[in-house]
Amino acid sequence: MTTSRDSLSFPRRYARTQRFTLGAPRAFSVSPDGGRVVFVRSSSGTDRSHGLWVLDLAGGLDGAPVERPAADPRALLAGAEEELSAEERARRERSREGSGGIVGYAVDGAVELAAFTLSGRLFVAELRAGTARELPVPGPVVDPRPSPDGRYVAYAAGGALRVTGADPGRAAGGDRALAEPEAEGVTYGLAEFAASEEMGRSRGFWWAPTSDRLLVARVDERPVRRWWIADPAHPEREPHAVAYPAAGTPNAEVGLFLVDLDGARTEVVWDRAAFPYLARAHWSGDGAPLLLVQARDQRTQAYLEVDAGSGATREVRRDEDPVWLELFTGVPARTPDGRLVRIADEGGARVLAVGERALTDGTLHVRAVLDVGAEDVLISASAGEAAEAPGIGEIHVYRVGTGETGGIAGSGGIQRVSEGVGVHGAVRSGAVTVLSSARPDVPGSAVRVLRDGKTVAEVASYAQIPPLAAGVRLVEAGPRRIPCAVLLPSGWSEGDGPLPVLLDPYGGPHGQRVVAAHHPYLTSRWFAEQGFAVIVADGRGMPGRSPAWEKSVSRDFAGTLDDQIEALHALAGRFPLDLERVAIRGWSYGGYLAALAALRRPDVFHAAVVGAPVTDWRLYDTHYTERYLGHPDEEPAVYAANSLVTDEGLSGAVEPARPMMIVHGLADDNVVMAHTLRLSSALLAAGRPHEVLPLSGVTHMTPQEQVAENLLLLQVDFLRRALGLG
Repeated sequence: MTTSRDSLSFPRRYARTQRFTLGAPRAFSVSPDGGRVVFVRSSSGTDRSHGLWVLDLAGGLDGAPVERPAADPRALLAGAEEELSAEERARRERSREGSGGIVGYAVDGAVELAAFTLSGRLFVAELRAGTARELPVPGPVVDPRPSPDGRYVAYAAGGALRVTGADPGRAAGGDRALAEPEAEGVTYGLAEFAASEEMGRSRGFWWAPTSDRLLVARVDERPVRRWWIADPAHPEREPHAVAYPAAGTPNAEVGLFLVDLDGARTEVVWDRAAFPYLARAHWSGDGAPLLLVQARDQRTQAYLEVDAGSGATREVRRDEDPVWLELFTGVPARTPDGRLVRIADEGGARVLAVGERALTDGTLHVRAVLDVGAEDVLISASAGEAAEAPGIGEIHVYRVGTGETGGIAGSGGIQRVSEGVGVHGAVRSGAVTVLSSARPDVPGSAVRVLRDGKTVAEVASYAQIPPLAAGVRLVEAGPRRIPCAVLLPSGWSEGDGPLPVLLDPYGGPHGQRVVAAHHPYLTSRWFAEQGFAVIVADGRGMPGRSPAWEKSVSRDFAGTLDDQIEALHALAGRFPLDLERVAIRGWSYGGYLAALAALRRPDVFHAAVVGAPVTDWRLYDTHYTERYLGHPDEEPAVYAANSLVTDEGLSGAVEPARPMMIVHGLADDNVVMAHTLRLSSALLAAGRPHEVLPLSGVTHMTPQEQVAENLLLLQVDFLRRALGLG
């Protein structure tokens, strides 16, 4: 007997469809000739296995766009189940990738060849011909990348960086190691934990535009302390060792080498003592390699140009900030005439700068560089503090002219590409742009292909339509104009009286939750349908507003709770909120915030669901924690004030004690289980009521299917009991 999908509960469908994202196209690449768009997509809204697809913009019999598969993982694996190597599991955990099949790929310069892995094996797809095949090489293979000319594929395996010919029948050469580890704990061509988890750098090598050499990272993790992640449900298994750089402890040592295809290598030299973090690397045909390196305290960073012959570096620019310097997607880069492209905090605004000139002002808050063209830069941006309308949660795509006069029709040489309220993103090459748009009142995302600004095709989505409509109201609350999303039960009327309240925040840096899109609110909507007024508030520290707004949380994570309270009390005058029955739930930083609320403000909050919380900031990683709280040896009082537990027990807890449900995955290697165990021990010692729900085999990513379904149901049951709702 089969179960129809309509008979499944929302929590089960939400988990089975991976938040209703399976079947949606993503990871787009555009060929420079404007003929092809490449992407990954699964075959249905419940299929976890993604295939590689090509949209041929003139491939039909009548010259119309046509989609065709380029690589089917099931066919390539002959129906066998995918088996992930430990290295691939770690990469997917860092990127929070929970699906399977071809989840990522890399292409050559012409976007004619794609390389990817399945079960640790190396495959390539000829995108024009629509054929795919395996390249027999040593594995397990991680992060394969074709050379710009398509003749070679470089990849990491066994700690070494290797290269093979993309076509074994051609004279490109056989498989060989270009850089091999000298000792256990040393790797070539892979990103270290801090880079992939916190810096947004997931790769460890970059091809030269001439395809004859590579820029390769050498990572030495021997100085990093080892933590051990055990599986108590399987005591026969050995614990898993993780090189985890906790705040105040040694980081991995990262260097760079220029490596020729014959294995000859030249070390890239910079002051690694002053700038130990390799944050970004960029190598294009528009100039010498560019590096962005940071000091450990992240208050100073340098843009370095590499002499590809000697390995020497020249400082192109140095930035300093008394609080911290943020990292951004897509920069540094170069314009075709060699000017440096960067995103900078200047004059209280986050601006796009080309050369020494800022091209935007405080009306836009620049978030990322999407493409650099001959006459413009394509960016992602929100409304800045100087904008006439806030555009709550909106993210748009803009073209910004790079000439002296702008060169683009529009205000100040800036033209908005995206239309309508929503969250928009784009990928571009030449005249072709792939524009994705998510809107708050429409499920999913629409993907259009534009040529010279006009729609020429749409990319189909096979994602399921959720059974719930978000039904969200986006507002600002309180003197700080805190962005909020409010969700009330669909059947509520004024005669029903005030509603118990559930705050559902992330609440910390880099975790914007109030966005003008539909799917981010589906879980909040489900909780609203259980009888709660749900509030999602993005306080200080959130991206998308101004540098000052983000940096106001420096040394004061605990202060982010004040913004949740301000939003709650301000909204109580506009919505039916019962302030005598207020709960809060969250995961990761949101879990920390939920526990903080129950411990330090029991006058406001009456119950908390605490998921995977950071409870002692000394146990979280260097790059994230030291950016916001400083070095624990230099500022121990800051760590004690912002942690939930210290060596002496609970930190800052006041009466009355409020009930907490604490949930944590035993296999979490990001926020390790020790956080919850230390909190539970301190609560027990203080005689405070709490429940602990350990999730066997679960990492920092929330679990799937039955576990995820029952976890949501258990949370509702706990909240009803804790708030006396019956």
